[in-house]
Amino acid sequence: MTTPMMIMLGCYVLIVAFGYWMKFLNLNYLKKHGHIIPEPFEGQIDGELLKKTSDYTFEYGRFGYYSSIFDNILLIAFLFGGLFVIYNSWVASMQLSFILSGILFFLFLSLASTVLDIPFDLYSTFKIENKYGFNTTTPRIWITDFIKSMLISLVLMLITGGVGFWVIQANPNYWWIWLWAFYFVFSLFLIYISPYVIEPLFNKFTPITEEYESLESQIKGMLSKVGIKVSRVFQMDASKRSKHTNAYFTGIGKVKRIILYDTLLEKMTQEEILAVLAHEAGHWKKKHILKRIILSEILGFISIYISFRILKTNWLTDLFNIAPSSSYIDASTFFAKLVILGFVGSIISFPFTPLSSYFSRKHERQADQISVDLTGRPDGLVSAMIKLSKDNLSNLHPHPLYAKLYYSHPPIVDRLNALKQMEPQDLKD
Repeated sequence: MTTPMMIMLGCYVLIVAFGYWMKFLNLNYLKKHGHIIPEPFEGQIDGELLKKTSDYTFEYGRFGYYSSIFDNILLIAFLFGGLFVIYNSWVASMQLSFILSGILFFLFLSLASTVLDIPFDLYSTFKIENKYGFNTTTPRIWITDFIKSMLISLVLMLITGGVGFWVIQANPNYWWIWLWAFYFVFSLFLIYISPYVIEPLFNKFTPITEEYESLESQIKGMLSKVGIKVSRVFQMDASKRSKHTNAYFTGIGKVKRIILYDTLLEKMTQEEILAVLAHEAGHWKKKHILKRIILSEILGFISIYISFRILKTNWLTDLFNIAPSSSYIDASTFFAKLVILGFVGSIISFPFTPLSSYFSRKHERQADQISVDLTGRPDGLVSAMIKLSKDNLSNLHPHPLYAKLYYSHPPIVDRLNALKQMEPQDLKD
């Protein structure tokens, strides 16, 4: 193993070890404080439910350790144990075209990853989720979902891989800008067609019943205050897979489709549902999604150009003692370079995780304020958040440092305390 390889492996091991240490701190913190009922939950949760919440967090924490250790051992063995070089040589030995070689290279890796994840997915769904009363998925539904997901992934891989590798081969010096433009347009296309083509393959969407007719009119009236036009309000049969609750918007621009889980309609009052949707409207009002897309595309543009410059060199193949080729766009080296580059990128991007989490939590607080502005008071969202936490067995005692580094939402107790202090503000502000 070369010195640069050892340094790269060492950095990766340190990052993984740090993540394990943080998970240990988080679970240990829960062990010390998990018996305490936080002030916002007093009278809302009893000792039995609190213990169930802690047990659920502990069980998923241990499960996360095992699955992560398994994944990391496989990854390290594959990349640094010589299997990667053998695999790359095997694909290159087929003497296929550049495009077909690239598709098969990543297709085999994707299939292997999916098959290896099956036992963990089955255990999570039918053991842990069953044990805590969440799972309603049958083996038949799981199998059909798996097949559908595999076929969709295959189609998307053929499209993105086929077009991507064709662009790279046809434009050796400028593929990076054309590829960035293609993936940007294609991602927007997927956002647009997903509610009409992909999502109905898994769930049934029906207009909400007459029982909720007044709710639909209230939703449309409330969201119109922030410039959102609601085309339809749908109910999704989420209960056939899980008892978890949720609601979300679909659509590009000002016209939105509202999707409510049937479990949400069953467990929440109209005031609480309106407050949850007002929170989602807050993200739109504050242009959070647009800002994320713009930032993502800027970073993507920079990253793909840097990748282009690196891929033109033999630095990545030299690291793994892969023989260089006469052209940097060659099936014998190019796809191997992409895999190594992705691994290096995961190490480099690690320090940005806390920054991303910080801005995400900031956006959630802003959306909470918009919910209060739209509904006129925080009570509905507070009540909804308490129900969501109870129903989903959310950890009420995360370690403060763990939450700062990894939480995309403010810890629920902090969030509820902040919500109770919020007063309605002028929506024009």
